[in-house]
Amino acid sequence: MTAQVETISETPDSPIHVLIVDDDALLRESLEQNLIDSGFTVSGFSNGQDALDHFSGEVSGDLMLLDWKMPEMNGIEVLKHLRARKIDVPVVFLTVLSDQIYEEAALLGGAVDFVEKSRSFAILRRRIELILDRQIPDRNSNETSGEIEIGALQLDPDSSRALWQSNRVDLTLTEFKIVHHLATRSGTDIRYREIYDLVHGEGFVAGAGDDGYRSNVRTFIKRIRQKFRDVDSDFDAIATYTGFGYRWVATDKTDG
Repeated sequence: MTAQVETISETPDSPIHVLIVDDDALLRESLEQNLIDSGFTVSGFSNGQDALDHFSGEVSGDLMLLDWKMPEMNGIEVLKHLRARKIDVPVVFLTVLSDQIYEEAALLGGAVDFVEKSRSFAILRRRIELILDRQIPDRNSNETSGEIEIGALQLDPDSSRALWQSNRVDLTLTEFKIVHHLATRSGTDIRYREIYDLVHGEGFVAGAGDDGYRSNVRTFIKRIRQKFRDVDSDFDAIATYTGFGYRWVATDKTDG
């Protein structure tokens, strides 16, 4: 079997291009067919190196579904190589590893989501749609959001770019959405569940127990805080409301 299998859907208007990286040929081909039937363009790769080589050409992709456990180069290593090369394609890990430590490692490594392989395709498709709704502008909308300035923070929703005290903060698309949601409600306490639903869609359940989603949100907030502190060591605009969630505390441009 060849290392790369690329199949193009027949839907018009530049269908969304999803990359699948998994050494399980049966699973990969099943996902490819389901995605094609849903109107996506799909490229499949049996190993991490072939997926990385794909980005050496002129084509890239809108989203990557990445297996965690693969021989020679595992998923985390593939993600590290992508980010080191400044390739910011959104990455969703597909894995049989349900332990919270793996989910946190994936998110802290720069992935936008972590989905167990036992989940139905309908759930996976919905997660993809939620992520890409934040990446690709609505072609049917003529509205533009315009830049937003909240104290020392500047947000450009059209490009998903954030500046703190005029310094670029390198947020992923999901992280930008969380910051935008918190900051535009500055001073308001935002529940863990509200932030989680923003990322995963309403009603999705993850983690252990009824409140398992909180650890997922904490991981996102931890990573966001660190990125802001990389440009301002005194950053403290995201305050914790213990047992409830978080709030954005606006600061003046001249404040630390």
